[in-house]
Amino acid sequence: MKTPRRFQRSQARNGGKPPGRDRSADSIIGMRLNKYLAHSGVASRRQCGDMVKAGMVQVNGEKEINPAYQVKEGDVIAYKGKVVSPDEQFVYILLNKPKNVITTTSDEHDRMTVMDLLADPELKNYRLFPVGRLDRDTTGLLLITNDGDVAKRLTHPSHEVSKIYHATLDKPFTQLDLAQMEVGFELEDGPFSVDWVRYAKEDDPLTVALQIHIGRNRIVRRAFEHFGYTVERLDRVYLAGLTKKDLPRSFYRYLSEEEVRMIRHFS
Repeated sequence: MKTPRRFQRSQARNGGKPPGRDRSADSIIGMRLNKYLAHSGVASRRQCGDMVKAGMVQVNGEKEINPAYQVKEGDVIAYKGKVVSPDEQFVYILLNKPKNVITTTSDEHDRMTVMDLLADPELKNYRLFPVGRLDRDTTGLLLITNDGDVAKRLTHPSHEVSKIYHATLDKPFTQLDLAQMEVGFELEDGPFSVDWVRYAKEDDPLTVALQIHIGRNRIVRRAFEHFGYTVERLDRVYLAGLTKKDLPRSFYRYLSEEEVRMIRHFS
């Protein structure tokens, strides 16, 4: 397999300026310990809570096993003996992911990840992570940030974040199946429903556009498999108000200030 080239920064006018928005020092005071660790890039908030309970975290040199401990001014927090702290600035990057790239910060099988290919030297000191996942063969929009609150807001089911996909199938999608998908149905792990579904182009029944606000594993592919279709190409073209405008495949850009405000207050 050909190694993907490094992502390129888009020079389009709709891109924002690096590196991002300042984090207020006051925002850290009173933060729960598991959240502080997550913002420091240690792991997810839930995993950080488990690490605290397991005695892997020290506050001012003393073991702290309460994930709800509230960080105080001057606290020195260490994980496995190494002092950690959140980045001083938030970074928000929109990426148009190509195929054959893993949506993780690292991979135990040494496969190429989105973070391997994000090579901007201005980012080397930031502990960034992708928000949600696109599987290896799925292309399209992916948000990368170090803002744990935004990540939680955009991935938690209660916020019902909208995503639009274009799915190209192995055979034409019939009008009957289109109508049944619009009504909704049950999959093995729960209901599947769409906000809307239609052909991406009127004269092309091979490519279906659909908007959903659920995010279970391989949900779009499994939905089409339910009707006996195989998804040959899957592309996410819209994510939480963000689009692919002026963002070719394998390019990225920083969010504008207006976009940052939108996703920070998304509900």
